[in-house]
Amino acid sequence: MTRTITTHAEIETAAAGRDLASRLSAGSVVLLFGDLGAGKTAFVRGLAEGLGIPAEHVSSPTFTIMQEYRGGRLPLFHVDLYRLNDSREVDDLGLDEIAADGALAIEWGEKLREVPDGAIGIRITDAGGDMRTIELSNYSDR
Repeated sequence: MTRTITTHAEIETAAAGRDLASRLSAGSVVLLFGDLGAGKTAFVRGLAEGLGIPAEHVSSPTFTIMQEYRGGRLPLFHVDLYRLNDSREVDDLGLDEIAADGALAIEWGEKLREVPDGAIGIRITDAGGDMRTIELSNYSDR
């Protein structure tokens, strides 16, 4: 089942993430898809805030590959696979082990060779200006 949301500002994109956070538990995996600048990190800021982590602590992990945020209901592991081109590099991150301890949000989820069971897919599309279309689905339904 897919649910579609249209947002009109970055704060609304973050609010969609906050809403999803209330349904996350240890082991939850959120795969984010969308072009550069689509709003993936804004969505993760909302996830963090929904877990009780200050949104201002969240930054894009494009160059560090992974950020870890603690202090909320669950730890949030935020991964950006954009710069990784080899599936072995992705496999070497050990994401399956990390996911067991908290919630895992992965930007550029299409770079995963194997998708964890129960993963939630979030596709964010720029709809012009500050508008975004956000499609939420169980990844296995795709």
